Amino acid sequence: MAADDQQSPFFGTEYSEFEFNQSIYDHLIHPQWDNFGSQTLFLKVLYADYEQSFCIIEMIGEWNDTLYNDISILKRNLIDELIYSGINKFIIIGENVLNFHASDDSYYEEWFDDVEDGWIALLNFRSHVLDEFVTEGIHQYFLYGGSMEEIRWRTLLPNQLFEGVESLVENRLGFKEI
Repeated sequence: MAADDQQSPFFGTEYSEFEFNQSIYDHLIHPQWDNFGSQTLFLKVLYADYEQSFCIIEMIGEWNDTLYNDISILKRNLIDELIYSGINKFIIIGENVLNFHASDDSYYEEWFDDVEDGWIALLNFRSHVLDEFVTEGIHQYFLYGGSMEEIRWRTLLPNQLFEGVESLVENRLGFKEI
């Protein structure tokens, strides 16, 4: 639980099961989604393993770099903190990211550069969102598609999901264990 994780930017957050005070436009969302500073995009750090250097993040809403510079806010308020804590492998689940509006790619490039020997994998993003990533040229910073879209992440324990994604990433990038 991010609220109990002293290395999490959400450490100490108190969640309510009954007070729905967050919304994406005019749609109330469950109070346990974390607000990282965006007006239209919320997230949940589902799991972080500092020894294996990975985290799993689920997102919901509209990813809007054009109006709200969501990637800048995400990078500064969450990703930088996780990288500082040793995370360099990110699994981003985006089945609830409804739209994407791009700006420039500088924060994506910075995130990619900051993970050095790690990676950023996208799971279950909607095809029109991925198409927009390609159109805007930011797809080059992520690993996604193919067998990754077949992973039924909800049925797996966090370490099983990580091992499955890591195996696909290593195969895709041509890593071989000696």
